[in-house]
Amino acid sequence: MVDPDDLAAVEALLGRPPAGAFEVVVRHPDGSPLVIANAPLLDDGTPMPTRYWLVGEPERAQVGRLESEGGVNRSEADVDPAELDAAHRRYAAERDALIPATHTGPRPSGGVGGTRRGVKCLHAHYAWFLAGGDDPVGRWVADRLGAPGAGPARARVVGAVDCGTNSTRLLVARAGDDGGLVTIERLMRITRLGQGVDATGRLAPEAIARTTTVLTEYREVLERHEATEVRATATSAARDAANRDDFFGAAEDALGARPELLPGSEEGRLSFLGATADLPVAGAPYLIADIGGGSTELVVGSFTSDGAPDVGGVTSLDVGCVRVTERHLHHDPPAPWELEEATVDLTGRIAAALDDLPGSRGATLVGLAGTVSALAAVEQGLDTYDRDRIHHHRLSAASVEALTDRLSALSVAQRLEVPGIEPLSDRVIVGGCLVLRALVRAAGVASLVVSEADILDGLAMSLLSRFGTP
Repeated sequence: MVDPDDLAAVEALLGRPPAGAFEVVVRHPDGSPLVIANAPLLDDGTPMPTRYWLVGEPERAQVGRLESEGGVNRSEADVDPAELDAAHRRYAAERDALIPATHTGPRPSGGVGGTRRGVKCLHAHYAWFLAGGDDPVGRWVADRLGAPGAGPARARVVGAVDCGTNSTRLLVARAGDDGGLVTIERLMRITRLGQGVDATGRLAPEAIARTTTVLTEYREVLERHEATEVRATATSAARDAANRDDFFGAAEDALGARPELLPGSEEGRLSFLGATADLPVAGAPYLIADIGGGSTELVVGSFTSDGAPDVGGVTSLDVGCVRVTERHLHHDPPAPWELEEATVDLTGRIAAALDDLPGSRGATLVGLAGTVSALAAVEQGLDTYDRDRIHHHRLSAASVEALTDRLSALSVAQRLEVPGIEPLSDRVIVGGCLVLRALVRAAGVASLVVSEADILDGLAMSLLSRFGTP
């Protein structure tokens, strides 16, 4: 008979009543359940292959984070296959010995986690290890989690949130063993915080509501990954809004961290820091172009003799995919005179900006943010987002011209049919294309590098640098 307190505690941890008999076999120092041992058959006779179950927090979240970082494949590669096979056999023998001799129905199969070979679930292996099982994968997990006596402590996890004019994005990351940034989770939602702000000077209530709903979701993700520090920023739309404090208060309530109001120069510096983290020093100097919804940041920089980023100049232009759309593109599809008017406006602004950035012409152009990523996806015909195929993809100047002409000739509904175009970005993608095309022309480059590392990566790196990790 399970103790009523244990039953209630396990039910709360699982979020549902247990479907079979169990006993708590490992507890936290405060007595709360950490690992339970399940009966081999549930109450309705269904086979239960997983004998040991990890129920305690924060251990479940820690192992989940390890799995999201590719821990299943890494553990299987690191552990001796013969040792793993032997562990599966021991686990199955222990579990199956508990099945009544009179049982004639279906029986559980497989070893740890119900699999006969390889690694299926780190939670099951770690649970058995904590319960005293001789499990090499469980031991591998313990080493990475920094369990007492098991190995080094886990790296600090941080969160970065960017409340942009068109999208709200999240990065959960930690420092890798090589000093680089390891992505744990990266999310993006189209929220259009800057809806109408260019015309009204205020953030629309429905735009604030959309954004704070997403920030509530992000808070849950950050808590699940046990992020210890969070840095949130608000960029162009909030800078220009008279009621930005209304948004900041609502955002803080939703996220648990108050967004910083970044000036364009700091936004550009962080974008450079993130975008160049995995680019070769030999490619410098770099001209980083972060085309947002309300503004475009241009940053020129190189590296010091010891490889540290060295920003030479930053400028922030009051143009972006949303702002250009709302200022100039009022027909669907845009009228030829609207496209020409926008092009003339952008050409003058961008040429003047590059003139004020010494070293910008002749630098390697690197494009960031949604417009550039979308064009890389469209050129490759990607039906679903594939970061590996977009990150560091090269877009030729000819492709930028052709894709701009193609998308500007389509209606919003037709753009949605194009592989690589995300819903809601279909409304503003042409505005972003016009910004990028004007920049490519003014810079006189034959191609640009697409980077999926940007201000979010820079924010995360800035947090990790506080703890002595780059």
